[in-house]
Amino acid sequence: MDVPRLKQSWSLVAAHGDQVPLYFYSTLFLAYPETRQMFPTNMAGQRDRLVNALGHIVSQVDQVDRLVGFLQDLGVDHRKFAVRAEHYPAVGEALLATLRHFLADQWTDELAQDWAAAYGLVAQVMSEAAQAAEAVSPPWWVAEVVGHERRAFDVAVLTLRPQYLLPFTAGQSIGVSHPAVRSWRYYSPANAPRADGTVELHVRAAPGGAVSSRLVYGCAVGDQLHLAAPVGDGLTLRPAGSADLLLLAGGTGWAPLKALVEQVAAEGSRRRVDVYVGARSRSEFYDGDALEKLAASYAWLSVTQVVGLDLNRPGEFVYPVDRALADGDWRSRHVYVCGSDDMVSHTVATLTRSGFHAGQVHHEGLGRHWYGPSWRTAVGGPAVSDDSGGAR
Repeated sequence: MDVPRLKQSWSLVAAHGDQVPLYFYSTLFLAYPETRQMFPTNMAGQRDRLVNALGHIVSQVDQVDRLVGFLQDLGVDHRKFAVRAEHYPAVGEALLATLRHFLADQWTDELAQDWAAAYGLVAQVMSEAAQAAEAVSPPWWVAEVVGHERRAFDVAVLTLRPQYLLPFTAGQSIGVSHPAVRSWRYYSPANAPRADGTVELHVRAAPGGAVSSRLVYGCAVGDQLHLAAPVGDGLTLRPAGSADLLLLAGGTGWAPLKALVEQVAAEGSRRRVDVYVGARSRSEFYDGDALEKLAASYAWLSVTQVVGLDLNRPGEFVYPVDRALADGDWRSRHVYVCGSDDMVSHTVATLTRSGFHAGQVHHEGLGRHWYGPSWRTAVGGPAVSDDSGGAR
């Protein structure tokens, strides 16, 4: 396999932009119409995901150790789309046809062999990982909605009870899908693992988001949802050891940090935890009762609510990190950050300028990629619609 030739050919193909995934999926669905049901009705976001994933795979093709883990995770995750081993050849045919179309006269027999070999490796690693995962976990869990509370016009808190125990660690994210919507989005449970196995989700309906809108507006107690295996370790406590914590949340980014508070409480450790939760206005603090209850329950916990907009200071916006740094020196703490991409970017940049080192600032990667938090830093790209998952 000629790696430089492979990378060069992909750069030529990728330069055609949106035409590439459009041609690929048209070819796949025409030749194998049964594969259409595996994909969401709206394919706009899916087109970006294909190009991003292929770009990452090609860029790492000569670094097998790094690529194999990514492909194994991808193969395991694809089980929730009902992808089986027999589907991989169909995708390979469509991929080679797409490459041949856009490379035109530059497509050679040698290049065809390179791409066939590369895709063969990808398909083998993904399908073997998926097969191995079948022995330890289902492709998805069926969960019943046992609680659905609207906290604001566009925010709901759901309590789910999986039919079988769904193991996860506080700070991780799980895939969520409604059976009526062929899309998945990742949410971080707002609780540490419970004895009864229930999971609490904080969901804000995103404009045009099929999954989040269904969960907020079109879901009720008794409905069933599908949950995918947990991913991501950027917000788990293990890297922090026994250090004191500073938790900075924006909007529903409070959910995984709430889970961390529950974990600290369950562990009975003596670490100090200070929480700053931000919202644009006071009326947007949708989980205020829980915040107050937590603060009243534990002497080691302090909670501060930060209102971003001040009518007396038009044009200014106060983030939780701004208020926290004005209140004290936290450079001995490990800091956990969760919120919108803008909030996380601002927070990390501000902490870096204030003398915090990278090892003590914890957050998931930026970007709303469909494959969830554990892969966000692996594949860069612009944010897309709600159904791509990840960002809160």
